[in-house]
Amino acid sequence: MDDLSLATPEQGSETEAQAKVAPLPNPHELATQLVAKLCHDFISPTGAIISGLDLLSDPSAQDMRDDAVNLIQASATKLVTLVHFARVAFGAATSAEAFSAKELNKILSDVFSTMRATLDFDVADEVVFEKPAARALMNLGYIAGNALPTGGTATLRREETDEAITLTAQSNGPRARLKPEAVEGLNGQPLSDGLSGQWIQPFWLHSVVQEAGGTLRVTLDPDSLGIKIVLPKK
Repeated sequence: MDDLSLATPEQGSETEAQAKVAPLPNPHELATQLVAKLCHDFISPTGAIISGLDLLSDPSAQDMRDDAVNLIQASATKLVTLVHFARVAFGAATSAEAFSAKELNKILSDVFSTMRATLDFDVADEVVFEKPAARALMNLGYIAGNALPTGGTATLRREETDEAITLTAQSNGPRARLKPEAVEGLNGQPLSDGLSGQWIQPFWLHSVVQEAGGTLRVTLDPDSLGIKIVLPKK
């Protein structure tokens, strides 16, 4: 099995990963990295809920009761949002084998409410996503939103032919970019330098595409990022 040796794309460049030929790392290592990411995502709202409860129970802080309640409510909402997202993006979700675009739009819209980016979900509500495509779309949307650290619009689209389903994300905004370790992950490459938390979700997306026998392409231009996934129909 051939290894991929795709360079990190510069502005105005493009890389395509033939996902079916990329090797997977040790599954225990992959599981460890995923668990670490989930813990990182969950710890912030969980800690904020505990801080809010501490304020409520502190007799000397009763003048901050409303602030504490608001903190608990906002943090609990964020935590539930992240759990709903993770169940589809990383787990088996429910016993459901398919999801409507309306369901996926709601999950991603909730996630984007915690980001600076704006989501443009350009898929009709009645479109149905089988589980592999739904999982790919969730991760694709999250990565597209995180590529806009100062704001902008991430547009998600889906096209279908008799042979394949194409998912695209277009991120437009100031300083739209992917960190080098995220590009390594999307290319199916092992992490070299950098933060594993920035690498694992892009690599997971690559693995999802790989398992489905698809391809993944990344295009970077000034203030613009495009990711295109093609999944063959079984």
